[in-house]
Amino acid sequence: MSAAPNSQYPVALPALAPPGGTLEGLKWLALLLMTGDHVNRFLLNGTLPILFELGRIALPIFVFVLACNLARPGQLERGTYPRTVKRLALFGTLASVPFIALGDLLHAGWWPLNVLFSLLALSITLYLIERNDPTDRVAAGILFMVAGSLVEYGWLGLSLGVATWFYCKQPSLPAAIATLLACAALALSNGNHWALAAIPLILAATRFDLQLPRLRWVFYAYYPLHLGVIWLLRTMVGDVG
Repeated sequence: MSAAPNSQYPVALPALAPPGGTLEGLKWLALLLMTGDHVNRFLLNGTLPILFELGRIALPIFVFVLACNLARPGQLERGTYPRTVKRLALFGTLASVPFIALGDLLHAGWWPLNVLFSLLALSITLYLIERNDPTDRVAAGILFMVAGSLVEYGWLGLSLGVATWFYCKQPSLPAAIATLLACAALALSNGNHWALAAIPLILAATRFDLQLPRLRWVFYAYYPLHLGVIWLLRTMVGDVG
């Protein structure tokens, strides 16, 4: 992590462009925290509050990893956005089966859509912004407003992703403030401020160059798989009981 030279600001702002292995490490940490949260929520009836609290750190990490990857130069030309969108759409749909079956949703048995759809909406929004066309930017705003009413973490999660992407593209004080405010605002959804713990964790992690292989499909497949396993275990326990 190096300081971004910018004469507009009296303090050099850190450029967030960690190596791929470090991003992979952050992703694995977020998967671990998310799994602990889901085990506590669906199998332990929320009896371990610390797992819930630590689980609030997962979303900001997932959002950062996605935004950081999409903010790298040349991603539009290399077709990274469409590939990411297709994977998120596929595995988000697969995850909907156990996600809905676990039955912890707020309305009509399906709302909100799971977090992969949150990341999907974010990816499409950033794609439209990246294309730098006035019509596409209007479409990005419309998508942001509509998708924010349908997915987990809603407009708060999407706002965090957009602000983080802008900061990773070009570190600036407005983007840094927007990122901090969006992360803090997750407390409206979480009921606590544990999401803010992701920020020093991410800043610290970017100082290391972890040599971890990138397993492209593991994250996508893990989400519906772990929900399916939890669903199966809960069903088995219920049948035994």
